[in-house]
Amino acid sequence: MAQAKALSIPAGAGEVGLNRYLSEIKKFPILAPEEEYMLAKRWREHNDTDAAAKLVNSHLRLVAKIAMGYRGYGLPVSELISEGNIGLMQGVKKFEPDRGFRLATYAMWWIRASIQEFILRSWSLVKMGTTAAQKKLFFNLRRMKNQIDAFEEGDLKPADVTKIATDLGVTEEEVISMNRRMSMGGDTSLNAPLKGDEGAESQWQDFLVDNGPLQDELVADEEEKQVRHMLLTNAMESLNEREKFILTERRLADDPKTLEELSQVYGVSRERIRQIEVRAFEKLQAALMKSATEQRLLPAE
Repeated sequence: MAQAKALSIPAGAGEVGLNRYLSEIKKFPILAPEEEYMLAKRWREHNDTDAAAKLVNSHLRLVAKIAMGYRGYGLPVSELISEGNIGLMQGVKKFEPDRGFRLATYAMWWIRASIQEFILRSWSLVKMGTTAAQKKLFFNLRRMKNQIDAFEEGDLKPADVTKIATDLGVTEEEVISMNRRMSMGGDTSLNAPLKGDEGAESQWQDFLVDNGPLQDELVADEEEKQVRHMLLTNAMESLNEREKFILTERRLADDPKTLEELSQVYGVSRERIRQIEVRAFEKLQAALMKSATEQRLLPAE
């Protein structure tokens, strides 16, 4: 896709260059589903780089909005956007319009993966050889602290550490260590003042990509929910009836049943129910990954 490059942010241009870029990408129209489909077919079947360029440019605002969500990691927004654009181009390159999904739904996986890999390389907090659980901790710690209102200065409360470690499947020591290291960097305020081309004072929030949710992002979010539901439904078919019932009652129900309650249903010990639950969850995870890979909804390793 050498000729289908995304509009680039001028190197070394700083805040003014980024502001100009955010203004420029608003000029590219959001594509109607039919137009997007035809452009994707032209690119895929005829290697039409002009069609690919239109697909890329129409989704640059989506990249910028996703990149804004990662600004708390202390890296320049312009670099996050550039990395996200690389992911977008990879997504366009591999997009298959006949599968029935919008490009934004598929490309979001690539955009996020590219930005996250860049953050991991830049921070040097989580080495590339570490476990998936540690990477999950890195990218979910802030969100979980927000959910439990744990943004006070210093170390987390023991109860908060335990909850985060349990929910993310890591040790409490890993939670404490990651929190301390990430606390060394601060979030960038959206009220930080910027200088415009004419020297007028403005704020970061003035240059958010849009005042409301993007149409393609709303569609992508809805389609992503549908995809996840479809994958989960299909994956559940890999379980036998007992595994399906126990996993549903233990992890998917609004009011989960206890091991004791389920042990009485099947006339076995609580430990046996726990073993079945663990085995069923592992089978479900494997089926989900296999299905997502077959549907090409996950970037290739």
